[in-house]
Amino acid sequence: MNFCSNYRPFFKVAQYNVSPKANGYLTGLLQKSPVKNMERMEESVQDFDYQGQQQFLSDSPWDDRGLIDQIAQDVGDVIGSPEASLVIDESSFAKQGKMSVGVARQWNGRLGKVDNCQVGVFAVLTDGKRASITDLRLYLPKEWIDDPERCQKAGIPEEHVVLKKKSELALEMIEQALTRDLPFGWVSADGGYGKEPDFLRAVEDLGCRFVVDVHKDQSIYLDNPNPSIPSDQKGKRKGRKATRLRANCKSVDVEKYFEELPQTQWKDYVLRDSTRGKIRVEAAAQQVWLWDGKEKQARCWRVVCMRHKKTGDIKYMLSNAPAEIGLKVILDKKCDRYWVERSFQDGKSSVGMADYQVRGWRAWHHHMAMVAMAMLFVLQEREVYGRDVELLSYTDVVELLNVFIPRKDLTEEEVIANIERRHRKRKKAIESHRKKTEANLTKSN
Repeated sequence: MNFCSNYRPFFKVAQYNVSPKANGYLTGLLQKSPVKNMERMEESVQDFDYQGQQQFLSDSPWDDRGLIDQIAQDVGDVIGSPEASLVIDESSFAKQGKMSVGVARQWNGRLGKVDNCQVGVFAVLTDGKRASITDLRLYLPKEWIDDPERCQKAGIPEEHVVLKKKSELALEMIEQALTRDLPFGWVSADGGYGKEPDFLRAVEDLGCRFVVDVHKDQSIYLDNPNPSIPSDQKGKRKGRKATRLRANCKSVDVEKYFEELPQTQWKDYVLRDSTRGKIRVEAAAQQVWLWDGKEKQARCWRVVCMRHKKTGDIKYMLSNAPAEIGLKVILDKKCDRYWVERSFQDGKSSVGMADYQVRGWRAWHHHMAMVAMAMLFVLQEREVYGRDVELLSYTDVVELLNVFIPRKDLTEEEVIANIERRHRKRKKAIESHRKKTEANLTKSN
């Protein structure tokens, strides 16, 4: 492997006009360290100025949206194709306090509970073997939208102080991907998005094929419900004239339908390889109709149930893929969702995705844009060197980079000085928190 002798600085690889501050921040994100916040970057990155980097993230008006669009184009050049999947998912970032933009007590999937956190909705492009972030949105809970003063302090632009569901943010990213001709052919998401009827219908109306998880209580119609307004026949109806559409047959939950499906309707499939061998499942599918209670015509899609042979886990999903596309393809596209979780894992463990020390709207988006840029770089390096090194991992690339990225050579005195500086900052933060707590108690009394 010639990686070591042929290391190429990021700005030469990606052909971006990277400023010294941006280069310093990227270097910090790519350093090998369990924590990649600016305090630690200052200790290890040459010519790193803490105050200058705070200004670069929090105040500098550079265009993160333009950068994200360029990153998406470059990711598409590496792994995009008509068979690639744009996977939508959210990731949570635990935060204390109340002033970090978008922070609230909400579901933190990483912790598996409701906790104080920020939530970002992300789009990840994958070809089933590689993946990288191509877009992102910060979710703003209702308590933020209802507090304009708080939004103003966090620097949220007025046009973004609008209550939007996560599925609406996801749809924005799909529309953006189509606008910039990102090469993909499928959209995938979990049940949090599958439960939103408007989202699925909007994705189809954009001309996209989807494979989206749904919950076990998802209602389906085995026959076309042919929605209509009930006729007001004499002697059969009393009261006001009907004005709302009604289905002309009963629906059934997907769980009940597949529980009663004969075993002869199930087939065995072997899906992607994992570290523990090939994933073996049995699956069945049926053409059904979905009606949201509003549209004049029901949608004809396929409902799929997949049972994991080893664990017994059951997943339900909907797809609008045409009949000529086999069930095996749909199951493979379902498996593409693995890569969004892998991207979050690599982003948080290798390039500091969750290690930011900023509070404002602009700073959050600037940080995430730089993380996406670092992930693009690692993707490009794996594309170049992975042809010769089959198992070259995300962590491998970051570890190798640290052989060549210029680092400060610290003396014993400098290490001690860094520790003392961190302790002073920590003590100052503790004291500030104590004073605020005491002031609040005084007000309440």
